[in-house]
Amino acid sequence: MELVLNQTHRNDTVIQPEEIEISSKPSPFIEANTKPVTLNHLIDDTILPVFAKDNESTISHAEFIKSAEKAAKDVLVNYRIDSPDIRVSHTIKGRTPNAIGKPVKELLEHEKTIYYERMAFVIELPEVTRKIGNNKLRLCIGGVRAYNQENLYSKKTIEKFKVFIGFKNLVCTNLCISTDGFKEEIRVSNRNELYQKIVELISYYDYEHHINQMLDFTNHRLTQEQFSHLIGKLKLSQYDNGDGQNAKLKFDINDKQINNVARGYLLDSNFKGDENGSLNLWNLYNLFTGAAKSSYIDSFLQRQKQAFEFTHKLANSIKNEEPNYYLI
Repeated sequence: MELVLNQTHRNDTVIQPEEIEISSKPSPFIEANTKPVTLNHLIDDTILPVFAKDNESTISHAEFIKSAEKAAKDVLVNYRIDSPDIRVSHTIKGRTPNAIGKPVKELLEHEKTIYYERMAFVIELPEVTRKIGNNKLRLCIGGVRAYNQENLYSKKTIEKFKVFIGFKNLVCTNLCISTDGFKEEIRVSNRNELYQKIVELISYYDYEHHINQMLDFTNHRLTQEQFSHLIGKLKLSQYDNGDGQNAKLKFDINDKQINNVARGYLLDSNFKGDENGSLNLWNLYNLFTGAAKSSYIDSFLQRQKQAFEFTHKLANSIKNEEPNYYLI
């Protein structure tokens, strides 16, 4: 299958590779309590969880990543893809049957078993880049698997995955995920179905529309007073039951993350307010996506998507001069 991005919607647009600088990664794409691992580690050193009542195997983290790699290669045949950047959390430990009753300090390495309850990965396409302001963005594909969202104590059933295609900001490694480039819950029963769902997402993703939406963020600004009002309303919205006028702009961001946005407004060298306290919505969006990197893996992608939706709606309110709960 040979396609260009969003070939279904535009037959006259092809992403052209361009020469780029390979920059070092200043921070991981997600932080929280995660750690980096390799694909080989997932294949060779971890066990595969099963559904307890029938002993049917789950789709492993490694199989998920390989399905995404194959989908990317099959759809985006003209572009090189990097090795996956993988992060995991919530290690589930066990031991082999011959180690029953052994004190922990006496366990040998081959007697220990582990798997990771939660896993997130990003696969970059280094030749596909765009620029917004001084920030270079690189196309990437990724996903999240969280076994805590499966009922492993039951019989084998439909399994759930989160998949996205979007951009990574190379300045800060923040992910830029739009609503159209994110599937919050892909439900499949086998690896082939998973592969087909990822192919579908990649094929229909409109990268140009996504970039234009983010470019529009640079055209709208908040004053210092408006930013302060926004931060205050975000804090209040955490205790709102969702029935008020801000319901359509609900943003699942916690108090610590709001504080990080406020700190970034003053101190972030890339996205802070200017000398007059003014801040454009592109910088605000990156403060949001940077703050969302402290989320647990199972809620990480949703918050990245919400950051985009929230900023997009703010931009529309400013552009159309519409009243907005979060703005003065």
